[in-house]
Amino acid sequence: MMAANIKRLFYVNHVSAPVYLEIIGKRPDIQVDKLTNDSPDAELEPVLSRAHAYQIGATRDELVKPLHGAAALLKRTPDLLVVSSSGAGFDTVNVADCTAAGVAVVNQAGGNREGVAEHALGMMLTLSKRIIQADRFMRRAPNISRTEYMGNDLLGRTVGIVGLGNVGSRIAELCAGLLKMRVLAYDPYLDAAAIAARGAEKASLEQVLTQSDYVSINCPRNDETRGMIGAAQYAMMQPHAYFITTARGGIHDEMALAEALAQKKIAGAGLDVWEKEPPDPDHPLLAFDNVLVSPHTAGVSVESRHNIARIAAEQMIDILDGKRPPRLINPEVWPAYRERFNAILGFMPEA
Repeated sequence: MMAANIKRLFYVNHVSAPVYLEIIGKRPDIQVDKLTNDSPDAELEPVLSRAHAYQIGATRDELVKPLHGAAALLKRTPDLLVVSSSGAGFDTVNVADCTAAGVAVVNQAGGNREGVAEHALGMMLTLSKRIIQADRFMRRAPNISRTEYMGNDLLGRTVGIVGLGNVGSRIAELCAGLLKMRVLAYDPYLDAAAIAARGAEKASLEQVLTQSDYVSINCPRNDETRGMIGAAQYAMMQPHAYFITTARGGIHDEMALAEALAQKKIAGAGLDVWEKEPPDPDHPLLAFDNVLVSPHTAGVSVESRHNIARIAAEQMIDILDGKRPPRLINPEVWPAYRERFNAILGFMPEA
């Protein structure tokens, strides 16, 4: 067990932005260790066996499986108190395993809301105006007609948002404010009043799919949402509608989407997230000119990365000082966590 005045924090590969280490570095009572995906066991074990906190990467394909925040790692980290995801998502963390071990899980929800919301809106505009198709055509053929790729304005149209959290509510604000769009929202955890306060009309998933010109997926991926959008859901959408997702791969069925596009059941798609990231170059969805793609970079703007890193560092310091974090994913862990914290660090955190 470590001396009560020293807290050990580790991360793997990199942090979101330098400001994270700058803020943490102002605290002489916090020791920071860096590991990599290929760190040998001789280097891993001394760090893991004494660690109190883990700042973990949020993207599953960038972190090797043995270093995910799950049971196998937790067996190697007996003094670990908190796993902090470097983003709003926490795909690299098994929350149930952490809860069973008395380990708190936190994220940085809201830190990249502007970056992701602007990216989603940018995809809507680019697809609707057919900018990406015109660009591709001009690069491979001469004498393009000005009317060859005539697009549509977004003004006054309908956007349907699935998940009206930090990002979804910002998309609602941008669409309604800038473009006077009607905003429908499907979020089973918010009532009509709460949804109205966030600038949208409460709707069922079916209403969002059938009535919207643009469907934007902005919910977390979990047992409830995994595979939520498939062939039946694409079939409900209007032929002129666009499907946009900046949420997580696995919420939508990629092969069913390719089939819907091939059959012209929808007008196109903007995809930032994938089942496998990045997707292989021969992925069927990459063959469509009316599909706009990015490699899970919606929240990877300079400002978003800095903001997430700052929030993560400040929240980590609060946790190690014994405060209850504002973005606690597993609040049910708190009683057991407090007892473990007291036993390991020598003082009792907030109730």
